[in-house]
Amino acid sequence: MTNLIDDSMPAPAQPLPSPSPSQEFPIDARTLVTQYANFARLTGTPEELILDFGLNTQLSPNQHEPVKLTHRLVVDYFTAKRLLQVLRLAVEQHENVYGVVETDINKRLRHGP
Repeated sequence: MTNLIDDSMPAPAQPLPSPSPSQEFPIDARTLVTQYANFARLTGTPEELILDFGLNTQLSPNQHEPVKLTHRLVVDYFTAKRLLQVLRLAVEQHENVYGVVETDINKRLRHGP
């Protein structure tokens, strides 16, 4: 899976849990590519979920400058559920340290960072 965190971002204070027991599987990260994404789109089939990631440079939709999709990740529902669990835990840990992550852009604009 492509890492969606920019290399210049500081490392988390605590190691994040793994969606699969990585202690049981050796990891080879020699060909790992880091890519930043601030846009994600989810589609699916009865067998798989398809996650498209890209960079959105606009605050509101602009038909003259579409979001450039850069990566597609296809996972089965078992992997998706494990990913959901580890993402939920990671966000909870982040919010416990730094406060609530507000996803409503209008609320963020009114109250600042």
